[in-house]
Amino acid sequence: MKALINIVCVIAIIQGVMGFVGRMWFDSHWGFLHRLVDLPLPGYLGVAVAGVAVLIWVDTATKRDRG
Repeated sequence: MKALINIVCVIAIIQGVMGFVGRMWFDSHWGFLHRLVDLPLPGYLGVAVAGVAVLIWVDTATKRDRG
C-alpha cells in the first residue's frame, strides 16, 4: 500500500511542477492535471508541495514501524 501511495505522490509532484512551469514560462498547459481541474498558478505548486509532504509522512511512518 505504501508503494502505491509513493507512486501517486510522485505523479502529483510531477504534475504540479510541470503545470506550474508550463503556465509560468511557456503560457501553455503541461501535464494531465489541467484536464481534471482548473487551478490557479499557485495551486500547481500546492499540489507539488502536498505530494512532497505525503511522501515525507509515509517515509517517516515506514521508518517508525521498522523500529
